[in-house]
Amino acid sequence: MAQPLHANASSSMVLSSASCTLVFVVFLCILGLYTLQNHSTTTTSTENHQNYQKDFLHFQEIFLTSSSNYTISSYLRELTLHPHIAGTQSSLETVEYVHKHFKDLNFETHTVKFEALLSYPVHSSLSLHFSNGTSKELSLTELGQLGKVVVPFHAYSPSGKTMAKMVFVNYGRIEDYNKLIDLGVNVSGCVVIARRGEILSRAGIVERAAENGAVALLMYTEGGDGKITRFNGGVERGTVMKGLGDPLSPGWGGIEGGEKLGVKDNQVMKRFPKIPSMPISVENAEMILEGLDGPKVPDEWKVTLKSKVGRVGPGPTLVNFTYQEEKKEATIHNVFAVIKGWEEPDRYVLLGNHRDAWTYGAVDPNSGTAALLDVARRYALLMRYGWVPRRTIILCSWDAEEFGMVGSTEWVEQNLVNLGSKAVTYLNVDCAVQGPGFFARATPQLDNLIIDVTKKIKDPDSEDMEVYQTWFARNNGIDIQRLGGVDSDYASFLQHAGVPSIDLYYGKDFPVYHTAFDSFDWMTTYGDPLFRRHVTVSGIWGLLVLHLADDLILPFDYSAYATKLQDYAKTLENLLGNDLDLRPITSAIQEFTIAAKEVESEAKELREQITSDDLLIMKRRSLNDKLMLAERGFLDPEGLQGRQWFKHLVYGPPEDDESKLVIFPGIADAISRATRMPKEQEGKSAIQHEIWKVARAIRRAATALKGELC
Repeated sequence: MAQPLHANASSSMVLSSASCTLVFVVFLCILGLYTLQNHSTTTTSTENHQNYQKDFLHFQEIFLTSSSNYTISSYLRELTLHPHIAGTQSSLETVEYVHKHFKDLNFETHTVKFEALLSYPVHSSLSLHFSNGTSKELSLTELGQLGKVVVPFHAYSPSGKTMAKMVFVNYGRIEDYNKLIDLGVNVSGCVVIARRGEILSRAGIVERAAENGAVALLMYTEGGDGKITRFNGGVERGTVMKGLGDPLSPGWGGIEGGEKLGVKDNQVMKRFPKIPSMPISVENAEMILEGLDGPKVPDEWKVTLKSKVGRVGPGPTLVNFTYQEEKKEATIHNVFAVIKGWEEPDRYVLLGNHRDAWTYGAVDPNSGTAALLDVARRYALLMRYGWVPRRTIILCSWDAEEFGMVGSTEWVEQNLVNLGSKAVTYLNVDCAVQGPGFFARATPQLDNLIIDVTKKIKDPDSEDMEVYQTWFARNNGIDIQRLGGVDSDYASFLQHAGVPSIDLYYGKDFPVYHTAFDSFDWMTTYGDPLFRRHVTVSGIWGLLVLHLADDLILPFDYSAYATKLQDYAKTLENLLGNDLDLRPITSAIQEFTIAAKEVESEAKELREQITSDDLLIMKRRSLNDKLMLAERGFLDPEGLQGRQWFKHLVYGPPEDDESKLVIFPGIADAISRATRMPKEQEGKSAIQHEIWKVARAIRRAATALKGELC
């Protein structure tokens, strides 16, 4: 196997088939301090290995010291000059900007198009009609933004028109509707008003309202625990479609000229809400809620609006609700830059972010786009100094994420076979900078890598401290969350394709989420005025990729995964008690734990061998494949019952947003369904079947780690 050629990126490798002699030239000009070093063909494999490790450290140092706050800020300014909702002309401008950036860096660059059904507002209005005969038309768009940004709307909400009394339903949960029943309030035939919380998705809130007989729904977001101050009037846009990807091509890529289901197909229609909905501002919500009569608002609802909300309704004020939508097929564009690996070009480390935004998108998503462009710039600099990654790196810029991760999902579905056999990891950044504090979500085998990298990056807000130190201090320990949600582009990679994944961001909440105030101005005033947090995110992101692309042995720790599985088994035991047999899962976890220890020992042994003969290269390749493919073992080919697209049996969204179990989605679904089954034993049998499915998945992962047939 040829060694890396440390020369200018435009150089080529020459291999004599007669002598199998490699001309190995190292050109290190790091920051102008390194001189050309010629290595003769008699250099030993040990020396080559040591030189490679030394060079790798040098390249990491160049990457970390080549950051630029100003450059990232200039990227973000350009990306946020205009609103750029997916499928529009202004969105095409961001496609061209990102493509040109990659191309100017001399990366292999290409764009992949898909046709997808997107949803746009045609007309919306809302007026209040009071018992004294007066009325008031409500302004729906943020002050000063009418005609500049898309009017606030819920993508895929059906059209509808109604005049009815209003009822306040708190967060719109089952327990909230049950409380209203206790108070003698019937929401059937009413327009309900709900506030957004952390439990239910928008689609879940609308679905609950429809199940309880509401004819339409208004939704407001208090934001940041009610702490919207300067941004009153902001309205949170978003999608209310269930599932991911283009609804007309469920499970396959929506390529031009490919198969499409009809819009009225039952499989398509079930992904859309049954009643119309509309987002409104906090100010409009207060005006509506002040006009309600009926029973008092329960104390436990703890409404945090500025004005006192006294009653839940219904009425007596009537609301005149009108919304007209247009669903249409639009062309969306994913942009890619490829850096080919020198030893394993068929092993892919992918990092990605989406470009499309509901409005200007300074935080969501273009803080992440700016970071992606900065990582690309730094990689191009490394290549000028002679760096070539061991494995192929693919930088991905997704489209139409806001509509339901459409761009990334279509691409994953189209490339499922190659991703399944060749993708090492996917590293996602969406809202790179929302505020202070580092956060990470990942599959557990990547936890230790994240920890190690954060020890090498300076904290942007604490002088002389590393990110790891402030992260640890803030949480009284390291808290890495998991990827069971469907809120960004990692979802299709992990939950459909079984690719180990990471999601990174700075700051947890921000008060201008999906509003017209998510602008460059807000970022430079509040979010990250000096762009230090942007630099930190791009540094962590890029360094993680360098390790995954260049380490001889993939930095995966499956013993950490085994520990998490043991914790999940205890959680399940506490939830289910002694009613069901969890031994299949605990036994499978024991097998997985043994396999993890064995592969850990193998990795340690191979890392200590510094020679580079062909046999050792083959052994490393074999081990890396086991480490890469183990996550695929958690996939069930048939997928979850009734939701076949979701195939991961450890991480995925439960069908019921209010499920108490946030891991093992198949078991969570069975538990929720069991409560609706007339016979208790039938429900228990269904749960037990899902327990066996999870056990088989864990054993498949263990077998993949062993790398041997049973």
